[in-house]
Amino acid sequence: MAEDLRVLIVDDDDFHVARLHVAYVEAAPGFTALDPVGGGEAAARAVQTHRPELVLIDVYLPDWNGLDILRGLDVDAFVLSAASDAESVRKAIRRGALAYLIKPFSADMLAERLRGYARYRRLLDTENALDQKAVERALRQLHPGDGGGRPRSVTERAVLEALTRAAQPSTAVEVAAAVGVSRATAQRYLSSLVEEGTVDVALRYGTTGRPEHQYAPRSPADGGY
Repeated sequence: MAEDLRVLIVDDDDFHVARLHVAYVEAAPGFTALDPVGGGEAAARAVQTHRPELVLIDVYLPDWNGLDILRGLDVDAFVLSAASDAESVRKAIRRGALAYLIKPFSADMLAERLRGYARYRRLLDTENALDQKAVERALRQLHPGDGGGRPRSVTERAVLEALTRAAQPSTAVEVAAAVGVSRATAQRYLSSLVEEGTVDVALRYGTTGRPEHQYAPRSPADGGY
């Protein structure tokens, strides 16, 4: 099983808000929250000491502007802030923020962004050279409204549910039979889900004939559905 992705929260809000964001992170499968810190210097020390995979940083900190800190942190980061002006958003993106969430936001919204981030990391977890299609696929995961968390059609949801209910990985033929669609239709949706990073695919070798592709839903801990 993959280790949880560690998240550092950097926030000068009162203790209640910081702990609330910790709870949001802890509730997301595959993520664990480090002890939050309340300033830029503390954030730099914590990143150096704990090497988190992701930092969630506010703009308003007592010692530094969070966007200035962001520029010097060699780590993936989301900005979580009440700062809603366009310049702050542009500056955050310019300085490397992978997402910008305006406070207050729901646990579901942060969880959706975290799931997308997990898929993004998984898709880029390779030693092979990437083509443009692979890069675009990974970047789409960071923006759910643009594809990573897009609304699913009835058929696509049925395909995912069929995979989830199955006791073992399934072929396109088996999924088609479970959903009541043609093999070609099932294959099209399965290929899209694999590209999105929601479903895993592997080869199944039988005693005779050609090997078949088998599909299984990726677990939430690994950034799946």
